[in-house]
Amino acid sequence: MSLILKPGTAYADAYARCVAVAPEAFHDDRVLNLWGGQWRRDGAPIPATSAVDGTEIAGPPFLSLQEASAAVAATAQAHREWRQVPLVERKAKITAALDALQTHRDLLSLLLVWEIGKPWRLATNDVDRCIDGVRWYVEEIDRMLVGRAPLAGPVSNIASWNYPMSVLMHAMLVQLLAGNAVIAKTPTDGGLACLTLACALAAREVLPITLVSGSGRTLSPALVAAPEIGGVSFVGGRAAGSQVESLVDQGKRHILEQEGLNCWGVWEFSDWKTLSGHLRKSFDYAKQRCTAYPRYVVQRSLFDDFLTAYLPVLDEVRFGHPLAVASPDDALPDLDYGPLINAAKVKELNDAVAETLDRGGVPLYRGDVGRGRFIDGQDRSAYLAPVVVLSPPSSSALFHAEPFGPVDTIVLVDTEAELLTAMNASNGALVASLACDDEATAQRLGRQLQAFKVGINKPRSRGDREEVFGGNGASWRGAFVGGELLVRAVTDGAPDDPLHGNFPSYTLHPAT
Repeated sequence: MSLILKPGTAYADAYARCVAVAPEAFHDDRVLNLWGGQWRRDGAPIPATSAVDGTEIAGPPFLSLQEASAAVAATAQAHREWRQVPLVERKAKITAALDALQTHRDLLSLLLVWEIGKPWRLATNDVDRCIDGVRWYVEEIDRMLVGRAPLAGPVSNIASWNYPMSVLMHAMLVQLLAGNAVIAKTPTDGGLACLTLACALAAREVLPITLVSGSGRTLSPALVAAPEIGGVSFVGGRAAGSQVESLVDQGKRHILEQEGLNCWGVWEFSDWKTLSGHLRKSFDYAKQRCTAYPRYVVQRSLFDDFLTAYLPVLDEVRFGHPLAVASPDDALPDLDYGPLINAAKVKELNDAVAETLDRGGVPLYRGDVGRGRFIDGQDRSAYLAPVVVLSPPSSSALFHAEPFGPVDTIVLVDTEAELLTAMNASNGALVASLACDDEATAQRLGRQLQAFKVGINKPRSRGDREEVFGGNGASWRGAFVGGELLVRAVTDGAPDDPLHGNFPSYTLHPAT
């Protein structure tokens, strides 16, 4: 079946709509930076292409360290003024910004498709979660701020590219609601236009938002280490996180969400039909998310039953061009995932799989990219079909690290001790799950897993609204977030009211 790009969804169409909606932030030839309350044509835009099909898209305008330092100073001044604004006024301004985001929800979603390859269903979900989540905070913020005050300086945000709206923009708006000015660096790999449009709509409500682009290594001395910064919120991998952590003064508020190898254990289990549904959903967005499950630790005696449930799922996974349709009037396809973030990531994963096989891993499944839904002749270099490796050797990178792509590994075990050792392979994780028929056994084993959230016969995720989120071990440093904890993380309270989190001197988990 021959496919075409759905009319009206081309990147050029989306960018033209951005120029029309927010001409202060989008010029015909480039995107601007926002600091000091003004959109500025500074910085040097770097080339960028969409992983969807190689289309040229707007690249982030990289600032120098000197320019970023000026932006931080301006944000600090705005913070001193904003923290004095009454909460009722802050709530009104945030609500007006959310209304504007809702008006342009579909454009924001289309930008996510082009910039980070999300299928339409997942792109709209990312935008909706941001808007709905912050509306919940507007309703609940009064009780959360009793006895608390904004930080001494603005909050600096450095986040990965995979959730620009539901994680990064959501956090920024809640930080603003709590009385802090905010500064954010656009993710270099994707999300520039989406975040720029979102910030343009928010800035019209005179919210103290700063949005800049640049190399993380170059700008970190300003965005992380500058004395004016009151808090740092980081979402990304352990390598980049360790660099940020080294720059964070121990007395400075910090939230460092880092990766871990999230595992799903299968032990004394029989409900394969339910598990099959979870396995299919696990491939959403090609597992390019911090709470994905790329490792299955399976009781050896159940391996044949597991494969009977698992292998058909791999053949059912739908991937391809997120905007390709057979007829102009067709709805956009309901895909599990589109491209990975770029072709370099595909090469990285292929190399990791090859290394794992060379060292003794067993190739269990390798999907065919040609099975995807594509437009004839389009660039497919950023697409990867599901891959599964059995028994990755401990000397391979895939044994310890989160692949951040549609590459699963399976480890077989014979005893509960082996199950726990295999599931705790990465020294801490954000989530874990156990498929087990006996609730008491599952709870007992779950208490021994080094994961912040443990699901029994169900997956766990970041969660929304009142649900808290954090990580154990090396997967998290600093304050936990989610629900009231997110507000507490970016405000100051009484000295005898410690934050929940994972700090050098203590770890404090919420009661639940």
